[in-house]
Amino acid sequence: MADPLSPLFLSTAIEAVLRAGEVQMAHLGREIRVAKKSAIDLVTEIDVEIERQFRVMIADRFPDHVVLGEEFGTGPDPADVSAGRYTWVFDPIDGTTNYAHGLPIFCSSLALEIDGEAVVGAIYDPNRRELFTAERGQGARMNGVPLRVSRTAALIDSLLVTGFHYDIHKNRADLIELFSALLGRARAVRRLGSAAIDLCYVAAGRFDGFWEKQLHPWDVAAGALIVTEAGGTVTTMDGSAHQSRKASVLATNGLIHQEMLDKIREVSKSSAGG
Repeated sequence: MADPLSPLFLSTAIEAVLRAGEVQMAHLGREIRVAKKSAIDLVTEIDVEIERQFRVMIADRFPDHVVLGEEFGTGPDPADVSAGRYTWVFDPIDGTTNYAHGLPIFCSSLALEIDGEAVVGAIYDPNRRELFTAERGQGARMNGVPLRVSRTAALIDSLLVTGFHYDIHKNRADLIELFSALLGRARAVRRLGSAAIDLCYVAAGRFDGFWEKQLHPWDVAAGALIVTEAGGTVTTMDGSAHQSRKASVLATNGLIHQEMLDKIREVSKSSAGG
């Protein structure tokens, strides 16, 4: 990006996710309406309320900007990065299933993409009151303190995290095979239920690596930027360049990235019968 970023971009992102966190916590544990997008993919009335409020904010401040959100989409195909030069990619509640069950592992995630490249990211976990932010080329921070990925150099010494997509009931075998393979090579593997928090924890050095096969732009746009700005490496699971419209993500401290890629390729080849 050659153009200097307006300071209003980051301040807007921070304001939006903090405001989302206030709404989330105000309703946590109360009776709320929950609907199903699919057999196990939930949406609550709080997801919808937060995203609606956010869209009003962006329409007022940046009327020529596009919003790509989980609950209302964009109108254009979300895979089309040319839909607008400035695109806000927003997940009002990442970890909706956790939220609907009263499990305090969820957040709000927001990125601003310019010409398809994330330049600003903000993720807020209201339970721990942790605000993760990043600007392209300016580093990543948690509550204002600079973040740095871990220095773990071997997979056997690594703590990993992953997630399973909502169609797991239909397609379990490949996911479980890879999970088992990495579980057998790493120190331990966790599953928290929020890809955005998983990515932030890689950036903070709490996890050494994260992988997931099927994600949406709003799941990863902000978190991938935060990991990169904290010194980590983010690609797809086949090792190609990361882009938020691509479904799979591998994010690591960089030091174990190749070892994880090698294991993923080994499992993929085995699954294909090669």
